[in-house]
Amino acid sequence: MNRLDGKTAVLTGGTSGIGRATAMGLAQRGARLVVLGRDPARCDETLSAIAAETGRTDVTLVRCDLASLGGVRAAAAAVLDRVESIDVLVNNAGTTLADRQLTDDGFEMTFAVNHLAYFLLTGLLLPRLREAPAARIVNVASDAHRFVSRLDLDDLGRERGYGAMRVYGESKASNILFTRELAKRLDGSGITVNALHPGGIRSNLGANQGPLLGLVHRVVSVFLKSPEVGARTSLYLATDPGVEGRSGGYFVKSREVTPKAFARDDATAARLWEISEQMTGFSYP
Repeated sequence: MNRLDGKTAVLTGGTSGIGRATAMGLAQRGARLVVLGRDPARCDETLSAIAAETGRTDVTLVRCDLASLGGVRAAAAAVLDRVESIDVLVNNAGTTLADRQLTDDGFEMTFAVNHLAYFLLTGLLLPRLREAPAARIVNVASDAHRFVSRLDLDDLGRERGYGAMRVYGESKASNILFTRELAKRLDGSGITVNALHPGGIRSNLGANQGPLLGLVHRVVSVFLKSPEVGARTSLYLATDPGVEGRSGGYFVKSREVTPKAFARDDATAARLWEISEQMTGFSYP
């Protein structure tokens, strides 16, 4: 087990499913852990579970609503106040919705939570990532991006038609494109960034989003793997010496693979970056 003693790790969506298993793994490896979560009861229960299983009572909890740009900014400010450097940032939280919903900022919910929150939080925490000697950013994407043929940059609000799996797949493609562009911009900084597909894993994703997605979730879950298995590639990218210095990749089962062609198009990645800056009102330093 690769150790993270003396290092600080920040994790979103760490109170259930893959995120909770990742949080447990980071704590077991000795990281000073900062968990961002939305539901107070789940957050408190997760802290208790980590303490019971690992003996770690130094986990810091930051409440965060990733569907709100203001919520992301507030959470980032809280993290910046608490830590002097960040060695590992795991953008794990995600959602999928049966019907089109808008955030309070007016953005389509799935895209906002799954991509814009990654983009904004990472940028806001970048000063602390630069303070670490060799920081790592880990973005949880998905092979669901293979279910779509392109990313429609002219309709990121999905006003022309909404399909839950299509929108989810496009948001996960956005994670990969963000990773690719960020790796280029961070080249030579000592900070690496990689994306991953965790596999078909039992989680709460889609479980409470209407009868259809709920039924699909219950049926499919019988054939899925445990969250602990799903967390393996996240922990690999966060800790393994074998990926030191490697950046911009997409990993499945701890091996780098090639994503679908549109998800590795540099022009699309650059344009998505510009749109993300406009949507969030944030430009990377």
